[in-house]
Amino acid sequence: MILAFWCVLIVGLLPYLTAAPAKATKSYDNAAPRDWAARQSGFRARALAAHANGFEAFPLFAVAVLVAFVNGAPHDAIDSLAVVFVALRLLYIACYYAGWALVRSIVWIAALGVAIAIFCLPVLFG
Repeated sequence: MILAFWCVLIVGLLPYLTAAPAKATKSYDNAAPRDWAARQSGFRARALAAHANGFEAFPLFAVAVLVAFVNGAPHDAIDSLAVVFVALRLLYIACYYAGWALVRSIVWIAALGVAIAIFCLPVLFG
């Protein structure tokens, strides 16, 4: 199995890990988690926003990896870009946690560009 498929799994699991620090409090209400989330501010609100964005970023990345693989793009290229995407998503989460909005947006744009690049690999190498 190519490394990029493992990256898809990692990116798919990241949102769950991203929210964990926000929920690590005695005030977390598992009976009404969305109500609890709506009342959060500061770090907890940012962590929950990063959590939601992780779910938003996942489909394009996963589909891009599959499209590139199915259409015969070089595995090394897919793997390399997938690892870059994972690294950018980790940096994105760190920026969200830290409250660095401008840097976070730049990293988000870079990750989007990498996902698009993965999707376009078959055209480049076809």
